[in-house]
Amino acid sequence: MATASSADGSVNASADSEQPKRKSKRRKTSHLKLVPESKDMREAVRAKCQAICDQVDKSRPMTKDEMEVEVRKILEELELPEGYLGWTMVMFASEFWREQVAAVPPNRRLFLLPHCLKHAEGCPADYDQFGLDCKTCGACSIADFRGMAEDMGYRVLVAEGSPIVHKIIVSGYVDAIVGVACLNVLEKAIDKILLAGIPCMAVPLLSDDCRNTAVDEDWVNEMIQIEYDDSAPQTRTYLHLMRASMDLFEPDELERIIPRMRGEQRLSDVDGNGLGEIDPIALTEAVAYDFLSKGGKHSRPFITLATYDALTGGQATLRDGAKTIEYWSDSVKRCAMSIETFHKASLVHDDIEDDDPFRYGEETVHNRYGIPTAINIGDYMIGMGYRFVSTEAATLGADVTADILDVLAEAHTKLSEGQGAELLWRDALDKQLKPIDALKVYALKTSPAFEAAMLSGIRLAQPIGEYREPVKQFARNLGVAFQILNDLLDWQGDDFNKMAAGGDVLGGRPTVLHALALEALPETKQTELLDLCREDHPATPAARIERVKHLYEEANVFTMALKLVDKHQARAEAIADEIQPEDLRRLMYFLIDSILERPEEQLQQLIPAIIEAPDSESA
Repeated sequence: MATASSADGSVNASADSEQPKRKSKRRKTSHLKLVPESKDMREAVRAKCQAICDQVDKSRPMTKDEMEVEVRKILEELELPEGYLGWTMVMFASEFWREQVAAVPPNRRLFLLPHCLKHAEGCPADYDQFGLDCKTCGACSIADFRGMAEDMGYRVLVAEGSPIVHKIIVSGYVDAIVGVACLNVLEKAIDKILLAGIPCMAVPLLSDDCRNTAVDEDWVNEMIQIEYDDSAPQTRTYLHLMRASMDLFEPDELERIIPRMRGEQRLSDVDGNGLGEIDPIALTEAVAYDFLSKGGKHSRPFITLATYDALTGGQATLRDGAKTIEYWSDSVKRCAMSIETFHKASLVHDDIEDDDPFRYGEETVHNRYGIPTAINIGDYMIGMGYRFVSTEAATLGADVTADILDVLAEAHTKLSEGQGAELLWRDALDKQLKPIDALKVYALKTSPAFEAAMLSGIRLAQPIGEYREPVKQFARNLGVAFQILNDLLDWQGDDFNKMAAGGDVLGGRPTVLHALALEALPETKQTELLDLCREDHPATPAARIERVKHLYEEANVFTMALKLVDKHQARAEAIADEIQPEDLRRLMYFLIDSILERPEEQLQQLIPAIIEAPDSESA
């Protein structure tokens, strides 16, 4: 068991070792989304949730498992069926966060409304990039709710609970969310939003019909009009760390933390591709800085910063956490930035190897500047990544700097080995592949970044000590599960980077799906699958993808792959269960929930019956 280490690497036991373990078993939830029929019944459930939440410890967010324990007690006491579990959990979560929402001024709250509250026939409103552009015609309750919220200073968004909501709050525009949504949408938010410690409340719709539905309007009015009161107890939140991780790569902050060496002119200051207007010596640096400031989830610097915070008192997760982060040295921030810089370099090279046309909604670097220049820019960013750390010896100390550089170098080597294995397989004539070999490639390609990000954060705080092995195993299982899940979702397409479902088949990449199919199919169909992987196959890409999907379904590949995700997630959770201190353990849980986020409606298209977690430890 890994525990909190002292400055010399020795181990100290912690009193929080008896915290409840995680439950990773998935299950069907459609039967748990019933809405109590009568208003009296809904009022009784809400009142019971409020009474219990008035007594619970609010110093940290409750997990979904912890909430479910309390909610089941409520249903049992009120003699209500299990089918109300989902609705009651929304009520319980809302009451838990009520004080925290009140502690946020209305002008820092986001009010989210669903478009399905509008009248489907005759609605004059159009949709823009932010959702429904309500015309306040008075034909539905949207205008009334919106007008009340805007009068109080809220920012208002009429749209479904999509990634834009998370992006808005992480971008720093608001600090709390209140909204109206159906239970399907609210269920997706519980782990990602609530476990992150983002204050939010919701009033569920009374049905999931998505057309002319209804809501308890007095509850919505009451929620909007929650008065500002900053006396609420502090609940820990990752919001400040998430924002800080993104802000590190804003152009001005990036230039402050690591000033340019070859001039100050940015690509945004010139027209076209900038080749003719920037000094040739400075161009590589300018393109690298430009690409570093582009999109991305910035999960790697978040992991480093959050790990460092978890082992130095957890002050960045408190209400004034942003001020705590401001006082951290730039040396800590540069180390957090290094792993993201390596990641961005690998994306430039990956895009060349896969001949991808777009990245972050723009032309890829090699399409814009040519392959030789793009290779060089990726190499330059690798050098930048090491420079982020190597220049900090005077501040961090030679031992700390050397240890972090060693962690990064090991991760970089593993990633290159994994990518090399993938490329060799892609270019080989023999497309045979065993599941264990596919998983080895995943462990090398995906896991090292998570491992390096966590170990760097640990070493910034203290010697790595006994954390090394559990963090390595945690990252391995997390990375493998993430890559398998990514393979599954590839078959539903991706509106961001991969524009076509089945892109791994056409790209000739080794996936565990391919390996599982070869293992399960009869010999004749194995031969057919291998033939479909040939670049010179006469069928159209669409026909090849459709046939491969049919073979995968016949081999039950999608179900088997999801079982593997479950198994590796359970292993990661078991490791986290034994980690001390509690702040670090809860960070691990949060990483599992956010990195392995599962869009169930997409997975159900592949696997209509969402299955129970596997009992077998095979594969």
